Amino acid sequence: MKFFYGKFENKFPQWYAWLVLALLFFIYITSFVDRQIVAVLGTAIRDDLGFTNTQIGVLYGPAFSLIYAICGIFMGWFADRFSRKRIILSGLLIWSLMTVASGFASSFAFLVTARLFVGVSQSALSPAVYSLLADYFHPEKRARVFSVYASGIFIGVGCSFLIGGSVAEAYDWRQAMKTVGWPGIFLAIIGFLLIREPSRKKKGEGVQALRFFEVLKFILRKQAVQYHLAGFSLLALSGYTILAFIGTVLNDTFQTPSLIAQYGWFMFLTGLSVNASGWLADKLATKWGPEKRFVMGMVAALGGLPFYFFGLMAESALVAFLLVGTANVISSSYNGVAAALIQYFVKPDMRGMAGAVYLFVISIVGFGIGPPATGWMIDHVFTGTYGPSKALLLVFTVCGVLATICFWKAMQYYQQDAIEE
Repeated sequence: MKFFYGKFENKFPQWYAWLVLALLFFIYITSFVDRQIVAVLGTAIRDDLGFTNTQIGVLYGPAFSLIYAICGIFMGWFADRFSRKRIILSGLLIWSLMTVASGFASSFAFLVTARLFVGVSQSALSPAVYSLLADYFHPEKRARVFSVYASGIFIGVGCSFLIGGSVAEAYDWRQAMKTVGWPGIFLAIIGFLLIREPSRKKKGEGVQALRFFEVLKFILRKQAVQYHLAGFSLLALSGYTILAFIGTVLNDTFQTPSLIAQYGWFMFLTGLSVNASGWLADKLATKWGPEKRFVMGMVAALGGLPFYFFGLMAESALVAFLLVGTANVISSSYNGVAAALIQYFVKPDMRGMAGAVYLFVISIVGFGIGPPATGWMIDHVFTGTYGPSKALLLVFTVCGVLATICFWKAMQYYQQDAIEE
């Protein structure tokens, strides 16, 4: 199949497009600071309120991910029909306020309720952003642009560890919650002033209500998309699991809670690896064909496994810290490439839905299954000092191997399923 981009139009100057990308990048950072803070403060919340590891896994995972995933499908549909600017910024205001409110929690039910609101509001963000960026930038730059945005995940997680962890250490976990929630309010004000909505098709020409399930069917019936979703959801399962329980490993196995906050530095490095992966993916596509972008998924799936093994089973806390952090940098590098790849399989008026489907699957599998299942294994199956390490290693190995197989299959179906732009 021959690919060309003659239909692509962008009336905004490139400097403005990159400026908007920068703002969306910072908004994404705040979303992951507020999303990840529960895992960073997990042991402190657990000990203060008397929770179990399973409850922390549920709080970090399903309490957020299920509502996030379900609402995200509809948010993607809204993004294809209504103002993406208003969808993004309204969500930003709500999740920021809910994070502040979490600092006043005194029960599991309170925190679960707050997390549900965070999940609903954050589900509005990325489907609309993916659609917006696809309108702002040329398709040949998509993996790089989406990787810049996706690197906000790890800058946000890093800030969550460093800022949230440090504030919690100096004061308590409640003050940490309140501290990380406020910046989103100021970004929302800037966003309302800066972001302009690109003109789109007239009402009646886009994705209509009666076409909701038709669009879903169009996206999901493609075999390349099916393998894409399966492979990247497995990587998400591994990624969210290590973020949920790295605090448990450092605190319970290696008795070094002081290293938890410092783990955030590896998240900053992961932001760089995400950008490098996007740049390499576009280079591979130019030289050997667009389907070769999936190779970067394989690198993420297998590249970190040796580091995880020797790190999680190390005797030295410092060795474990360095090796597990390095593994995380490699295994999470796929994020921008994954979000960009699914856009090549859909029509322009389905971009929001495509992003929502991707987020739905990785949220259900990654957030919804990974942390609670691993927490249950730590509580009931893999006991002892290295119990958390053994549970994590099982998850990473199975997911890495299966994901690699999925990406290999996705490359085989790429040419027949991709859409010209």
